[in-house]
Amino acid sequence: MLYRLLPGLLAATVISMLATPTPAQTYPSRPVRLVVPFPPGGTADVFGRLLAQQLMQSLGQPFVVDNRAGAGGNIAAGAVANAAADGYTVLLGTIGTHGINPSLYSNLPYSPRKDFQPVALVSSGANVLVVHPDVPARTVKELIALAKSRPGQLMMGSSGNGSSIHMSGELFQATTGTRFTHVPYRGASAALTDLMGGRVHLMFDNVPSSLPLIAKGLVRPLAVTSARRLPALPDVPTLAEAGVPGYSVSNWSGLFVPANTPPDVVDRLNDAVRKAVTSDTMRKRFVEMGADTQAMSPTEFARFVDDEMVRWARIVKVSGARPE
Repeated sequence: MLYRLLPGLLAATVISMLATPTPAQTYPSRPVRLVVPFPPGGTADVFGRLLAQQLMQSLGQPFVVDNRAGAGGNIAAGAVANAAADGYTVLLGTIGTHGINPSLYSNLPYSPRKDFQPVALVSSGANVLVVHPDVPARTVKELIALAKSRPGQLMMGSSGNGSSIHMSGELFQATTGTRFTHVPYRGASAALTDLMGGRVHLMFDNVPSSLPLIAKGLVRPLAVTSARRLPALPDVPTLAEAGVPGYSVSNWSGLFVPANTPPDVVDRLNDAVRKAVTSDTMRKRFVEMGADTQAMSPTEFARFVDDEMVRWARIVKVSGARPE
């Protein structure tokens, strides 16, 4: 009798399997937590909130931004690394968490390669070299000459040790043979306040936060760190154009999930991110904020992250930078 029942049982099993939704078909079925490793108001936070809004519209569930600032992004990254690998806790990783920090910190609370699955690139922007209006240098070459005539006397502000702002400055010094005195702050806004007040002389800053200050003449831009000039600052040369050949820093961010997240969930997130960053809303904001993006598969983004870790390992070693 059993052999007579087998065809029916097999058919029922196949129908049941076909009817059972895959993780990607049901994902997300509840709100998703998007962890941003910096305080509200900064560039990463702005992009994180824009992305969260677009992902909610695309995937039909809220993406709730959770700002976990501290230790150059290590606190946020560590928290996501230890979260369940189900796609409901995701990280807006940055050049800091997955590019600079692996070489800068000797005891990270996470492994950028083992603990994470890269999903997609979100944004790629530039920093801008700005000086106080009273600094007697109107070009990069003049700043280099001034710094060499006063080694260690010019004060360089940053948003904190190990930040992309700090490391942009370290790379500049290593490349040009100059020496500034680094003054780290808890965030770019505090550093910009002291730059406007003349308590520090220069800093490399994320373009979005400096744009309104540049427009008001409160700081003077000398160059941008990107490979090409920015639509938001068309008259400001790149550092390569301004006399520092080969200099290029991209202040990027991307989406990461804990390792072992189901591949179909990763692919669904990748598809949603790519749609989000190519939407009219985000493209407009990218242009306004001096940023851009590039569509990448999870595999392509993983290669990009690996290349960034190798690149910044060399820069950290040459600069001698330390987190504290």
